[in-house]
Amino acid sequence: MNKKVRVQDLGHRDYKETWDYQEALFKDIVDLKVKNRREGTEVDTPNHFLFVEHPHVYTLGKSGDIGNLLVDEQVLKAKGATFYKINRGGDITYHGPGQVVGYPILDLDNFFTDIHKYLRFLEEMVILTLAEYGLKAERSEGETGVWLDVGTPFARKICAMGVRASRWVTMHGFALNVNADLGYFDLMIPCGIKDKAVTSLNVELGKKEVDMEEVKQRLLHHFQILFEAELRQEKTGT
Repeated sequence: MNKKVRVQDLGHRDYKETWDYQEALFKDIVDLKVKNRREGTEVDTPNHFLFVEHPHVYTLGKSGDIGNLLVDEQVLKAKGATFYKINRGGDITYHGPGQVVGYPILDLDNFFTDIHKYLRFLEEMVILTLAEYGLKAERSEGETGVWLDVGTPFARKICAMGVRASRWVTMHGFALNVNADLGYFDLMIPCGIKDKAVTSLNVELGKKEVDMEEVKQRLLHHFQILFEAELRQEKTGT
């Protein structure tokens, strides 16, 4: 089992361009697994973890309801936003500046073959990171992602998640609001869940801005421990 994970920070990157890059990495891993099985070889499959910050964009999962996007294409264009229907699970999600977006592209055969456990580990990574900022974040039963004040009228989501997996290879991932413009969430029903608020780390801490790089390093620290991974970091973005 290869527990080495190549970590790339893509910086500010277009959503479609990043999605295509994910798909290429995902395909390479799946193709290698198929080849290993067909030829009886045991060539190590690679693992990747991408960080990225997207321009304003709304994405709809394969089982999502387009009705959860509350505006038309003209309004999106006026707001400088784009829209894509994509191949992950979950409903509608917003990505934009001030979010730490992470896409782990892992061969779970290198770690554990359990998608439920995989999602819980991603949530735990975020929960442990937010605890370092003095926030008590939690899971909300039946709702993937990370929340604050669960079970109260003040429940609010701070991190959305949606993944795709095939042959135990993952793609897509999580979006943690760090310095996000929360006004963009008003144009949709986040993840199709009505009457639940959305928040951002800077808002919770009463700060104008939180250091994004610090957040990324804290996330990676907890990821490394939870997945017992060996990280190899590089920066490729701007």
